[in-house]
Amino acid sequence: MGRLQGKVAIITGAAKGLGEADARMFVREGARVVMTDVDRENGERVAAEIGEMAEFRYLDVRHDAEWKVLVDDVVARHGKLDILVNNAGVVELGDIETQTEKDYRFIMAVSADGTWFGCQHAVRVMKESGGGSIVNMASIASVQGESAVAAYCAAKGAVEGLTRAVAVHCAKQGYNIRCNSIHPAGILTPMVIEVGRQAALMRGAAEALNGGPVTKLGEPDDIAYTVVFLASDESKFINGAAIRVDDAKSVIAGNA
Repeated sequence: MGRLQGKVAIITGAAKGLGEADARMFVREGARVVMTDVDRENGERVAAEIGEMAEFRYLDVRHDAEWKVLVDDVVARHGKLDILVNNAGVVELGDIETQTEKDYRFIMAVSADGTWFGCQHAVRVMKESGGGSIVNMASIASVQGESAVAAYCAAKGAVEGLTRAVAVHCAKQGYNIRCNSIHPAGILTPMVIEVGRQAALMRGAAEALNGGPVTKLGEPDDIAYTVVFLASDESKFINGAAIRVDDAKSVIAGNA
């Protein structure tokens, strides 16, 4: 308890799944959490369940102007921003031949553009208040090829590269802002379950985001524990890292 005591955090995509798990754990560790999502109904419900240290704000991460309003409001009301978790993401099935332009642009806008805008505005305010920690949610999809979710791979690859660019920039500028990425394998979230269902219907096989048969899925808290560590001062010497949380799936030959 208390590993994030007194810190102010923004978590995107927090209405369910990994973001919800992060928000609940952050509050248990003493942080004040601003939960954002486009799913207002679930977001407000989860924030109310968590209690007074959590609040919900609508945010479409694809739009720079909405980011500016949100970040400025958080700093005005709470005095600072210590932590940003760029968790929002979407996935649609499609390989390099079948992925539609509409799905490609939507996936890239949420994951790549949304993370870019979040990092940009977090750095803008964190550098004025002594620093902070940015945690970007990538995927093992940016580590290995997963043909069934080609645009998702592209988006998470962009997140991974941006993470290093932000880390290097902030280190060179002496901002005391760390930026790291987390690369989960399949986790039991609504998004992964739905993609698995679609894949099973389309291909007659129980396949999800792992590029092969799903034998084991992680739990949202498996990722939240890592997010808390990277957000806390315990990881003060970890910067620009890409941390895999995947039960060795990305290093098992054939991912079988």
